[in-house]
Formats: sequence, structure tokens, C-alpha cells
Amino acid sequence: MKFGITFFISNILLGAGLAMDAFSVSLANGLNEPCMRKRKMCGVAGTFAFFQAFMPLTGWICVHTMLKYFKAFGVLIPWIALALLGYIGGSMIYEGIKNEGDACSGKGIGLWGLFIQGIATSIDALSVGFVISDYDFISALFASLLIGLVTFVICMLGLFIGRKAGMKFAGKAGILGGVILILIGLEIFISSWL
Repeated sequence: MKFGITFFISNILLGAGLAMDAFSVSLANGLNEPCMRKRKMCGVAGTFAFFQAFMPLTGWICVHTMLKYFKAFGVLIPWIALALLGYIGGSMIYEGIKNEGDACSGKGIGLWGLFIQGIATSIDALSVGFVISDYDFISALFASLLIGLVTFVICMLGLFIGRKAGMKFAGKAGILGGVILILIGLEIFISSWL
């Protein structure tokens, strides 16, 4: 596979499309934790970028090694995303109701919650392994890294927007963030059946 302009444009667009769920979750995280420090924001965006890069490469490996097992797993993807995002969203709503008032009083997303969000928002990216299946390993690796980079930038944008809005909607922002996560989970689930 040659690294031409078409390669870069198609993988940047693919990365942007895949990052939309992660963008929405980043927005919700920013709403939930409007006092999030820039270092943590980089960690959050980096986690989403890692999973968005890791999953297509994992899908590519599955296509080239164990295709029949991957197809069976594909049916579970919407259920897993719905359960994970529903759990995190419900927790955010609960925390938002419990900690109404000061915008900076909530504890924000922890490592475990961030890990679950990373998996939930990127699990559909496993199917990108089919899209890039004709790539050699180096091209697949480079495409996955490009997808991760695009995701990082988009998630940082979501976190900045969410933080700004979270300061304005202090107290209710965590509830709104939780509702957004549940809606994303429902969207992933419902769109898989259409």
C-alpha cells in the first residue's frame, strides 16, 4: 500500500467518523468536570485516541487470523456499548443529583470509568479491520495511528467545549453529561439494527 494523498484523506475522514462517539463522551466528561486540568484532559483524550487506534488494528489482525470468531463477536458490540455507556451515564446522573451546586465539587471520571468509556466508544472500530483488510501490516498500523491522532484532537475539542459549558451550567452539567452518554449508547444500539 502506498502512502499517497488518498490514503491520508480517507484515513483522516475515517478517524473523524469514528471519533464522533468519543467526541460526545468527551463533551459529557467536560460537562461533568468543568474544572478538569489540562493534564487530565490530555489523559482522557489520549485514552480515547489509544482505543480508537488499537481497535482497528485489532480488527485487521482478526480479519487476517480468526475471521469466523470476529463475525460472531460483532453481534454483541451494540449490547456491550449500550451496557457500558448506560452504566457510566447512570453513574454521572446519580453523582450530578447528589452533588448539585458547585461546578467543581464532583469527583469527575476515574481511571476505571475512563477505561470503560474508551472501550465503549471504540468497540465499533473493530469493524474497521474489514475496511483496511487489504492494507499490509505497516499501512494498517499507520492508518490506525492516524485514526488515533484525529481522535485525540477531536476529543480535546470536546473536552474544551464541555468544560466551558459545564462552568455555565454548574450543578446540572453532570446530569446532562450522563444523559448524553446514555443517548449515545442507545444510538449505537439502535443504529446497529437499522
